[in-house]
Amino acid sequence: MNVRYRVELSELERLQLQGMLSGGEQAVRRLKRAQILLASDTGQSEERIAKALGVGVSTVYRTRRRFVEGNLDGALSEEPRPGKARKLTKNEEVLLVATACSKAPAGCARWTLKLLAGRMVELTEHAVLSRETVRRRLNENALKPWQRKMWCIAKVDAEYVARMEDVLDLYAKEPKANQPVVSFDESPVQLIGEVRQPIPAVPRQAERYDSEYRRNGTANLFVMVDAHRPWRHVKVTDHRTGQDFAACMRDLADLHYPRAQKIRVILDNLSTHSAASLYNSFPPSEARRIMNKIEFHYTPKHASWLNMVEIEIGVLRTMCLNRRIEQRAELVSEIATWERRRNAKNPMDVRLRESTPENAPCLPANRRRPGRRLNRSKSPSRGTRSHHHASSFRLRYLHRMR
Repeated sequence: MNVRYRVELSELERLQLQGMLSGGEQAVRRLKRAQILLASDTGQSEERIAKALGVGVSTVYRTRRRFVEGNLDGALSEEPRPGKARKLTKNEEVLLVATACSKAPAGCARWTLKLLAGRMVELTEHAVLSRETVRRRLNENALKPWQRKMWCIAKVDAEYVARMEDVLDLYAKEPKANQPVVSFDESPVQLIGEVRQPIPAVPRQAERYDSEYRRNGTANLFVMVDAHRPWRHVKVTDHRTGQDFAACMRDLADLHYPRAQKIRVILDNLSTHSAASLYNSFPPSEARRIMNKIEFHYTPKHASWLNMVEIEIGVLRTMCLNRRIEQRAELVSEIATWERRRNAKNPMDVRLRESTPENAPCLPANRRRPGRRLNRSKSPSRGTRSHHHASSFRLRYLHRMR
């Protein structure tokens, strides 16, 4: 190390190194080399820099040499190190990736490291190939052929886009007091009882329950969520037939929104979700009366996740149903308690200038406050919530389509 290398940084190089040290994630070795170059630029000796930074003098010497003989990137990066060459060539790595992405051999559910190593021995001139070599090459390409994910693979055509835009526009439009938007869907639930009494939790020990259980049948949940107001309702039924669906639509029109002119219902493409269910369940005059107040908006096929009620069903299962419930009466009671608490978390504070039938808010009947004068002029921005939900669904749609 008789040759002395002098480091002179340009203003741009100095700013780049200072930016590396001021923030961001960098390798420790790279940051040490940046400190060495900045210290060398001030004229400090190699011994002083090595002592101050806790590195060897040879490290300071090599960093200076690579900068003077090369450039800044060469001084900051690692030098090629001697070692054994990779066992797989580039073409063989491409072959390995293509094999891992292909269908598994007959009699095998998926590719394993051992199967891939054996197939590569068959397809190349290698006499033997370790599973670790295969694992490293797959890891570099972020491939795990033994994993599978269930996904909604939708057919995106003109009808798909048209229905998607129709639903998202309902979320984004300024809410109208006499035309509420209600997301509707159903979800099954099992009634499960305990065969043996669970052991309650104690300090340092979680609650314990037996793997054996008693199945007491199933029930169906019809879930309704107002897209623009903090209101939801869950109706427990024994079945989800067309008659049950028709009864829910009548409840929406007569019980929950009796003063609405038009109730816009967002729902999926289940066969019972149609006007025919109402005509099969009620006399034609009654069915027509209900349909005059209800307007159906369907989500795209295989894209029911666009329905906002799917989120509420997930919340219901997490907060209330994530346990064993044995009897239908208990299920109804627990859901009703959850519903009251959930609706009371964000109490409605909708105000109107005049409480006349023309501009009165179509609040669900069980959420009205009788005898209170309302004034809409003091209400908060009514479009914020709807625009937020629509934007969220658009982002989720784009993410899933990628």
